[in-house]
Amino acid sequence: MEAIVYERFGGHEVLRHETAVDAPEPGPGEVRVKVAAVGVNPVDWKRRYGWVEEFYPTSFPAVPGLEFAGTVESLGDGVTGLAVGDEVFGWTKTGAYAEYAIAGTVAPKPAGLDWARAAAVPVAGETARRVLDLLGVRSGETLLLHGAAGVVGAVAAQLAVAAGVTVIGTASARNHAFLRELGVVPVTYGEGLIDRVRAAAPQGVDAVFDAAGHDTLPVSVELLGGETSRIVTIAAPDAAEHGIVFSGVTVEESAARGILTEVAGLVAEGRLRLDLAETFPLKEAARAQELSESGHVRGKLVIVL
Repeated sequence: MEAIVYERFGGHEVLRHETAVDAPEPGPGEVRVKVAAVGVNPVDWKRRYGWVEEFYPTSFPAVPGLEFAGTVESLGDGVTGLAVGDEVFGWTKTGAYAEYAIAGTVAPKPAGLDWARAAAVPVAGETARRVLDLLGVRSGETLLLHGAAGVVGAVAAQLAVAAGVTVIGTASARNHAFLRELGVVPVTYGEGLIDRVRAAAPQGVDAVFDAAGHDTLPVSVELLGGETSRIVTIAAPDAAEHGIVFSGVTVEESAARGILTEVAGLVAEGRLRLDLAETFPLKEAARAQELSESGHVRGKLVIVL
């Protein structure tokens, strides 16, 4: 099968496009899918560098990619509730940058959702909902969202705004108009951020969702008066040094399937905006990761097979 493979940690140059990789076989209780589209995430290149081994241990040769959309191609013994030909999306166990993969948690793809957007839902949707639930943000509260113009940030912002939460979102000036369209109060990150947030939220900030990870934690702690219990980061590796919760991708099957169904339904109905930045063929996966790593992309990067 066609796949992207790497056999050592390093830059995007370690990624190889192969056309004769053995397809994975489904074991008992497993499902093999034919991949139609793959979401590109920062964790893909962080794993490639070996930076997140504590959370995502790597066995070589490795195939990158967490999230996919595709068609059920074969079933292992004991699988129920799915049939060959079902259109699904979710996570893979064996890496999504491949023609075929063993599926992990999946949900039915809504008929009105195209493959690329379906592949963009799992990580952003599950992460946004999980962190908002961890923070316990409620209607009438104010949430500071670092990295609000990123894919996870934009989904989280929309879910929070829909729940009656005031969202203050950090972003570069070029993304402020976009955030206003989502109902977010934008502020520019960088020096003087504390004063800008206080001006935007004179009532104070109740919780912080950090989806950026660039020196955001000390600022967040100060804005919450030294309290850390309502700060969660998905991007700052030094979270523990500040007494802050780091929440990585955690796929608890029953809860995750419900979140996937909820968020994909909102996207399909046009009630939640999920922009695509660019799509790539599989052989250009290294370019997709390089662009993701640049940090200058608004919208989702997707690989289409």
